[in-house]
Amino acid sequence: MPKGMSDFPASARSATLALRELFSETPLQRNDHLSARYGAEVYLKREDLTPVRSYKLRGAFNAMRKMRASQPDQAHFVCASAGNHAQGVAFACRHFGVHGTIFMPVTTPQQKIDKTRMFGGSDVTIELVGDYFDQTLSSAQAYCVAERAHFLSPFDDADVIEGQASVAVELLDQLGRAPDLVILPVGGGGLASGVTRFLCEVATASDFRFVEPAGGASLAAALEAGGPVKLNRINSFVDGAAVARVGDTTFGMLSWVDRKNVLLAPEDRICVTMLEMLNVEGIVLEPAGALSVDVLPELADVIRGKTVVCVTSGGNFDFERLPEVKERAQRYSGLKKYFILRMPQRPGALREFLAMLGPGDDISRFEYLKKSARNFGSVLIGIETREAGGFARFTASMDAAGLAFRDITHDEALSEFLI
Repeated sequence: MPKGMSDFPASARSATLALRELFSETPLQRNDHLSARYGAEVYLKREDLTPVRSYKLRGAFNAMRKMRASQPDQAHFVCASAGNHAQGVAFACRHFGVHGTIFMPVTTPQQKIDKTRMFGGSDVTIELVGDYFDQTLSSAQAYCVAERAHFLSPFDDADVIEGQASVAVELLDQLGRAPDLVILPVGGGGLASGVTRFLCEVATASDFRFVEPAGGASLAAALEAGGPVKLNRINSFVDGAAVARVGDTTFGMLSWVDRKNVLLAPEDRICVTMLEMLNVEGIVLEPAGALSVDVLPELADVIRGKTVVCVTSGGNFDFERLPEVKERAQRYSGLKKYFILRMPQRPGALREFLAMLGPGDDISRFEYLKKSARNFGSVLIGIETREAGGFARFTASMDAAGLAFRDITHDEALSEFLI
């Protein structure tokens, strides 16, 4: 953990004060539901309630503010983003009355494009370039050089990190004391760098846990390698934190972290957390925004009797994704499974199969995959149940009937093509 005092706390407080031009501090709310469940004082720092529904506005505003102060003639800013950073930059551009050119992948959902345009208005131009983010980023950087604009990094920038530290300034003032534990989501590392640096200098009693999506654990990989490395593959479901390589600057500020304090959240389990927060608390979180809450069960013994702050980093959730989130949650909870089975093609075979289902089972999908076989047909079947334990009885019934079947619920390759 970093030692000694610097001018960073004062700079972070100045950034926080400047932010009040844009919006009031986000709430720090004690969550009764989570507090009762874990026997702790669990608070949520609601970054999903900023004007752009994520903390990214803080860093974008601070970096733009400081650039304008040092170079008043700089009136053109560029970024590459498919999500929250783009919206934060757009909002800041409109505030300062400067022009922003925002590069987004061609595959960016229209909802995100529309929101970015709404926040920036006439001050923002959106360029759709590349199928993959690396292509988008390269185009943005080349354009920035050609136009002599200023590139705003989403995380790997000292002024952006300083802006994100305002989250820590607010939560410390709101709580009135140092929390025992702060749980932080990690993508590129800007939020985690800023919050930990501020609290390590002014609230030395606080401990930290860091959460990455299992399919995008760039900080964990960097800690194991001794420096930033690019992941060969990432799962983009947690789009707000699925970063292939943690930043150089951010890793320099997080290299003290013990690898065992970096927790990995399975993407499907995050969906369970998102649905619980929506259905029980009425809180809409995007996948990255749910990371800090998702790992609470793993920390149950650690947090009992302590004061814990979970940073809910964003709430930009497109409800068109809700069916996918429900599907993933059901699969993780064992309430939905997919099978491929060989069914005899004879009268009564389907009736016999349906008799194997229990009263709480429901067929959600039934599709013949191959109809050319003379005696058997290959079937893809999806089944939902009220109790996960019912699947053991169901598969036992299929075994007893001599049906050849394969559970493909967690077969990533088959699921991607068939489900």
